[in-house]
Amino acid sequence: MDELRYRPDSNSLKVEKSEPGIRPVKLPMSTLDLKVIYWRHWSSFGINANQASFSDNWTGGGVNSISVGALINHKSDYTRNNTNFVTELMLQYGKQKNKDQLPRKNNDRIFWDNKLSLKISNFWSIYTSLTFESQFDVGLMYGKDEEGNEFVRTDTTLSAFMAPGYLTESFGVEYKPDNTFSLRIGTGTARQTFILDDRVVPTFTPRFGVEPGRRFRNDLAFQLTANLDRNIGKNLNLKSRYNMFANYEELSDPAHRLDATLTASVTRLINVTLSGILLYDSRQHEEVQTSQTLALGLLYKIPR
Repeated sequence: MDELRYRPDSNSLKVEKSEPGIRPVKLPMSTLDLKVIYWRHWSSFGINANQASFSDNWTGGGVNSISVGALINHKSDYTRNNTNFVTELMLQYGKQKNKDQLPRKNNDRIFWDNKLSLKISNFWSIYTSLTFESQFDVGLMYGKDEEGNEFVRTDTTLSAFMAPGYLTESFGVEYKPDNTFSLRIGTGTARQTFILDDRVVPTFTPRFGVEPGRRFRNDLAFQLTANLDRNIGKNLNLKSRYNMFANYEELSDPAHRLDATLTASVTRLINVTLSGILLYDSRQHEEVQTSQTLALGLLYKIPR
């Protein structure tokens, strides 16, 4: 029986194995052309106005007045890996006119802050910064003549552009737990005070810390700067900045400044702002200085 068995040849059925023809295929390029953008920008432009009027027989008291103010804010942020650069510019100017008084400014500030930081942990960074501060207009002193009419005293000018002007360089560490709050601790800080207007240059007593007959002063100091920009409710934003500047030669008498603005958005363009400034600097005045404004205005933001 074994002889009748047929064992097919293992090669009787020849199967040709074809090798797959793998060829590189050129796919069309994406039309999106994606790019990583490391810069972010925010800008806002605003104008505020206040007005009050009373009839001649109004017994409750009051003074007719009108005030107008304008502001321009811009902020740019560059973040890549652990490196961050932020530049922020704030320009503010306002005038007020009361009945039987000459127009006078009620807001005037130029503020430009630049900061470069390198993150060393989740919340801490090493930073260096450069800040410029001054004002646009002349600060005047007013008097009254024998008839009670107000006039500008030409013999006294309180301040002017770059009189004073401040340039501050700082180096230290920054604590930033989130995008709404930051605290800078500037152990190595230098500030230059300039008085470049002849009408403001001190003659007999120091002004803004600058000695009589001089136009410049340099200070080495310890500085704390805290920034807060947080939405505390629907359509309600609180923005504040606190700065403490302590000259190493006068650590017991530091200068303090707190700026705070509470903004309530009525519509996309209309808003109500309550802003205040608290300032103590013994070089300017021995007592605390305060300023407060409440205004209704228009504010346009980019991006919306």
